[in-house]
Amino acid sequence: MPARSGAQVSALLGRTAEQTAHPKSSGRTGQKKQQVDKAERPQSPSYAAQAPCPKEPRLGPSTTMGPHRSIYFSGPKGHLTRLGSEFFDQPAVTLAQAFLGQVLVRRLPNGTELRGRVVETEAYLGPEDEAAHSRGGRQTPRNRGMFMKPGTLYVYIIYGMYFCMNISSQGDGACVLLRALEPLEGLETMRQLRSTLRKGTASRVLKDRELCSGPSKLCQALAIDKSFDQRDLAQDEAIWLECGPLEPSGPAVVAAARVGIGYAGEWARKPLRFYVRGSPWVSVVDRVAEQDAQA
Repeated sequence: MPARSGAQVSALLGRTAEQTAHPKSSGRTGQKKQQVDKAERPQSPSYAAQAPCPKEPRLGPSTTMGPHRSIYFSGPKGHLTRLGSEFFDQPAVTLAQAFLGQVLVRRLPNGTELRGRVVETEAYLGPEDEAAHSRGGRQTPRNRGMFMKPGTLYVYIIYGMYFCMNISSQGDGACVLLRALEPLEGLETMRQLRSTLRKGTASRVLKDRELCSGPSKLCQALAIDKSFDQRDLAQDEAIWLECGPLEPSGPAVVAAARVGIGYAGEWARKPLRFYVRGSPWVSVVDRVAEQDAQA
């Protein structure tokens, strides 16, 4: 099925401003995905040509309700403090873990705010990392965001149709990939954005746990495209990170191998993916890593 045009996306978002006033309840299924779709494989060495991005759609007034409450985290209620530049100024591994539990916010042009709590990340360490786009220290116009100050977005396209979003960290060419979010606010808008932008089975209604359970899925759900590349997450008015609970409740962080980088030799086995144990929003569960962590 061909991708919908920018005009269709704009019309859709105009409709969803009213529909988001009646969001569906968040799903709590424990089912986990054991395989990742090819479209969700980050940092692939086979890059498709970058497609032009549609202009930011203009929307009607916002009518969203308050956020859903997470059962996997505890903390103060309501919208929290925006995280500044100092948060991102740390090594990729510690930043990837620090992201867990924080809340990513996307403000659409009509004022509608979409929120999702980060539950899965991957660290890419820079020139020495054979799985990173910056391996060998190479800099190109495409990966420039990886070499910019911590907190800079690096958004790239794979397979000519899917976007993935990274955030630069300390160290040239180092960054953190956001792999999955727990949707908190604006679920109906997310659902319709994903249904409009995804290929294939667009007629099937997506479950809540399918909205942001993968790097390109969360970009679709939050209307993030190449136009966000090289933006400053600490300063931008359309996307930012809010401080969530200090940590997931309990010993819940799993360190596992990254996904879809089998070409990277020993780097494919390094435990540089981090996710919240037991969260149904995670894209890929690693049972062996979970057992090793408990041993």
